[in-house]
Amino acid sequence: MSKELVFGHQKPDTDAIVAAKAFAYLQNKLGKDVEAVALGEPNAETVFALNHFAEPMPRIIKAAKPEVDEVMLVDHNEPQQSVSDLADVTVTDVVDHHRINGFNTAQPLNYRAEAIGCTSTIITEMFIEEKIDIPVQLAGLMLSAIISDTLLLKSPTTTDKDREIARFLAQIADIDMESYGIDLLKAGTDLASKSDKELIDTDAKSYDLNGTNTRIAQINTVDLNDVLSREDGIKQAMSDEMASDNYQLFLVLATNVLDSNSELIVVGDHQDLVEKAFNTKLNNGQANLPGVVSRKKQLVPPLTETFNA
Repeated sequence: MSKELVFGHQKPDTDAIVAAKAFAYLQNKLGKDVEAVALGEPNAETVFALNHFAEPMPRIIKAAKPEVDEVMLVDHNEPQQSVSDLADVTVTDVVDHHRINGFNTAQPLNYRAEAIGCTSTIITEMFIEEKIDIPVQLAGLMLSAIISDTLLLKSPTTTDKDREIARFLAQIADIDMESYGIDLLKAGTDLASKSDKELIDTDAKSYDLNGTNTRIAQINTVDLNDVLSREDGIKQAMSDEMASDNYQLFLVLATNVLDSNSELIVVGDHQDLVEKAFNTKLNNGQANLPGVVSRKKQLVPPLTETFNA
């Protein structure tokens, strides 16, 4: 039996890191040789969760093929969000809660996808199905991932299953979900120490919108003024990254995690289509999007539909 690596997407968020750790633990309990790794440095929120539960960060890799022939993907499937040499290895398993786009394999695989708030919710289900106990620390981390992805169960991506699983994990971890959740979300909103480039890179993903190479970043905060006061620098960082990485369009969604209010900042081509997608008017590349907190459910689908029209 050969070793496999499991990892989440580039620019990993808490779910990408935690889902890899949880799925590796599950697979190892099922008799496979699997190691959780990461495709980038953890963000401040993830570091807070790892430190709180005294769990180590997976090691970071740049390529998979030098080590293994087979890999498992969690919290993503789109090749442009994955390891650089994905085409050179065989994907045996995917666990995800995002759209399926640009993903294909030459061989059959195990694919588990649900329209749900968090990948760690799905993996918790798999633990229950396999009748494998979840360690206290891992339960705390998976709860952290659900809190992160659903903004403490307030995001429109949240399902009843996410809520049920979150309560289940909170009981195992013996933790007050509300108070811990607020501390976790606040830990990820310390923006003052980050450069403008770090702000747009910490949680960003690439998309192909009908031939338009697009980058969409999200910045979580407890005060939108902390982002908007740096708008000029953020726009310059967006423009610089567009020039270096050949993006035609760059969007940044700044979200207040406490009241679910967001501001959209846009640089690049097709701003008229962005306005149409959200039925809004950009003022100097900026628009208020109250209640829009989910890139996966509230940003990408209307953009995709509008660009494909």
